[in-house]
Amino acid sequence: EADTDGFKHLKVVAVDGNLEVIHQNSVQFDSELPEFRTHGGVHIHADKLTVTSPALMWVKALDVLLEKMRNTGFDFSRVKAISGSGQQHGSVFWRKGARRTLNQLDPQKHLHHQLQECFAVRDSPVWMDSSTSDQCQCLETAVGGAQRLADITGSRAYERFTGNQIAKIYHSKPKEFSETERISLISSFASSLFLGDYAAIDYSDGSGMNLMDIFEKQWSRVCLDAAAPQLAERLGDLTPSTAVLGCVSLYYTERYGFAESCNVVAFTGDNPGSLAGMRLREGDLAVSLGTSDTVFLWIRGPRPSVEGHIFCNPVDCSAHMALICLEKITKSVSKGLMFLTVLKRGVYFDVMEITPPFAGVHRFNAEGQRVSCCKRDMEIRALIEGQFLAKRVHAEKLGYKIIAGTRVLATGGASSNKDILQVLSDVFSAPVYTIDVTNSACLGCAYRALHGLEADAGASFTETLRNAPEPQLAVRPAPGAQEVQIHNITIHIPL
Repeated sequence: EADTDGFKHLKVVAVDGNLEVIHQNSVQFDSELPEFRTHGGVHIHADKLTVTSPALMWVKALDVLLEKMRNTGFDFSRVKAISGSGQQHGSVFWRKGARRTLNQLDPQKHLHHQLQECFAVRDSPVWMDSSTSDQCQCLETAVGGAQRLADITGSRAYERFTGNQIAKIYHSKPKEFSETERISLISSFASSLFLGDYAAIDYSDGSGMNLMDIFEKQWSRVCLDAAAPQLAERLGDLTPSTAVLGCVSLYYTERYGFAESCNVVAFTGDNPGSLAGMRLREGDLAVSLGTSDTVFLWIRGPRPSVEGHIFCNPVDCSAHMALICLEKITKSVSKGLMFLTVLKRGVYFDVMEITPPFAGVHRFNAEGQRVSCCKRDMEIRALIEGQFLAKRVHAEKLGYKIIAGTRVLATGGASSNKDILQVLSDVFSAPVYTIDVTNSACLGCAYRALHGLEADAGASFTETLRNAPEPQLAVRPAPGAQEVQIHNITIHIPL
C-alpha cells in the first residue's frame, strides 16, 4: 500500500480474524532503492510542474517487501485475502505484450527482472503533477463546462487527475501511447501484480480520473473521447470496490507459499482506503487536523460542485464519499495558544485555499456585519470556528446531511486539543470522537480484504468490523450550539 504520505514508501499491514494487527513492514523508496534516484519517491522535472515516479521502482519495492516478510518468518499460507491502496490519480502505461509476461511469471526470478521491459512510459505521472492545465481546459470545454464535468465525474478538471494526464501523454508522447496495451491506476497496477493479469479499476479510485460517470458507474464516452482515442479498450472494465478479482497467481504460491485459494479483493485509492481505515459509516464525517486539513464524508444523494470531490464509496457501492481539502486551518494555534470563551465569527483564508479557491480575511460580528479587527484571543477562536464552519457549509453543499447518530471523527496532531474539538463539535452539532489512524489507508485495505470475503453474502462493512475497537468519545456539543450554528451558516453562505 502506498499512502498519501505518499509516494515515499510501500507498506504492508496484516490483520487476523479478530482484526488485530499481526505484522507490519515497509520499504522506503529513496533509501532502500537508491538506484532510482528519487527524492521523496518522485522525480520533479525541470519545469517544476511535471512530477513522476519510475513504475519499475514500485515493482522492485514489492520484491523487497515480500522478501523482508519472508525473512521475518511471516506465514504467507495463512493469508485468506489481500487488498491494497495506491496514491490516487497516478497511472501506469503497460506496453503491448505485458499481459503475456504477467500470465507467465517465473517464480525463480524477481518481478522487477521480468517486468523491466513492460512499461511503454517508464516514468509514471503521480498526483503531485500539475502540468496539464491545457488538457483540463480542453476537457471542460468538451463536456460543457466545469460544473457539467463535476456533474458527470464528481469533480471539475484537476491537473493531477488521470484523464488529463493520459491526454498529455497522448499528445506529447504519441509513440509511447501507441505502444500502450493497458492503462492502470497505481491501485489496479498493484493488484495486477498479484493477479498475474490486468486487474480492473475499481469504482472508488476510478472516480478520481475525470473519466468515469460516478452515477452510472461506467466510463463517460464524452470524457474518454476528449482525452484520447480508443481509451475504453486501454482502460478495461470497471469493477465494484468490494469485488473479489480472483486468486493470487501461481508465482506467489510457488515462490512465497501463498495458498492457491488466497483471494485478491479490488485495490483502491489511498483516500478511499483511509475512509475504510477510519471505519466511517452513514452520516459520519472524519476531519484530519494536520498541516493540510482534509474532510472525509459518507454521502447519499451527492450534489457535485466545482469545489470538492465526490467519489464512489469504497465499502458501499450504493453510496458515495466526498473529499474537501483545506490548507493551514490549525497553523495559528499549533504553538499552544489558548482559547477564551468569547465567541466571534470570521472566515480566514490567509493563502489561496483548495476548497473553495478563495483568499482573504473576512470578520463578522453576531449580526453579520463586517468588522475590521478584534482582540488576539478572539481572533484565535474566530479562526478555528470560521474554518470549521466553512467545512460544514461546503459539506452540505455537496449533499452531506447530519443525521441522528452522526459522529465526527477527528485525527491528526491537533486532535489532542480539546478546545479545538469542542469548537468542531459545536459547529457540526455532533459528538466528536478521536481515533488512531496510523497507516489508515493500509489498515483500511486489510479491513476491505476481510469484507471482500463476506460482501457476496450480503454482509455490510460495519457488520464485518463489529469487533474492531471503537473510537474514543472526546466532547459533545455545548447546549444551544445547534441554534447558534444555524445562525452562523446564514451569515457564512452569502459570503
